[in-house]
This record gives sequence, C-alpha cells and structure tokens, in this order.
Amino acid sequence: KMQKYLLYHAVEPEELPTLRELSTMEICKVWSGMSRYIYRQLLQKTAVEIGIGTFAVLPAHASVGEGEVLPVERPMFILSKTLKMFYNLESDETKIPDETPVVQPDFEEIAAETHFRHEIVEHCVQETLLCFAGALRENKEVEFSFR
Repeated sequence: KMQKYLLYHAVEPEELPTLRELSTMEICKVWSGMSRYIYRQLLQKTAVEIGIGTFAVLPAHASVGEGEVLPVERPMFILSKTLKMFYNLESDETKIPDETPVVQPDFEEIAAETHFRHEIVEHCVQETLLCFAGALRENKEVEFSFR
C-alpha cells in the first residue's frame, strides 16, 4: 500500500482526479473528518497507519521544575522507515510500543461523518498523500496542520 508513495517521477495532475473535482473547502472537510477519526483512535491508545506513516501516542518525559521529570504521553506522526530511506530523510528513530494496536483509517466511518461517499474520502486522502510524497521527492517544504 505504501509502495504507491515511493515516487520515481513527479505527480501528474491526471493522477489526482478526486482532488481536481473537490473544492479546497471540501478537501479540508475530508481531512477534518480524518483528523477527528485519528484523534478518537489516539484517545483509545490505538495508532493509525495512513500509508506514509503512523499517528501514535508515545510515552515521553516532560521537565517540570528543577531536575524533576514527569512521564507524559504525546501524539506523534512517525514517517514510514521505507519512505525515509527512499527519500533520504533524517529523523529520530521512533518506535511504537508493541502493545499498541495499529489500524488503517475506517473510510466508511469518516465518510458517514463528513457526508461524502466513502470512495471520495479514500481517494481524497490517498491523492493528498501522493502530493505530499511528490513534495518530499522534490525536496519542497511541506506543512500539514492537524488540530
């Protein structure tokens, strides 16, 4: 599934039929639904794998006051190892705890919540990730903001 994001060529507009049909508002609506879905999974200590990487809650440590450390949990996005190697990206090695269940996005559920057909949601997400991979390939700055 992740193979399709290992790009040898630039992404052509015809590879993005759904994004071309949707307005920016609609694309944002789909990703808001996706974001809420991921948030709900993370609250249940479940990681969500989206093709290019995985959203997960990881144990971390916060410094509070002098020399005091508090164990906390923080949500993180961990780019897939294969993708990092393929695009020659640097980042810290991060491992999702073994006991953490990992799921794929439930496009049916996201579609029901956003009132889009489930194919639209799935294609919108995949094409956006394809654009993201295209930007990685061309060394462009990318900003993905999730609430």
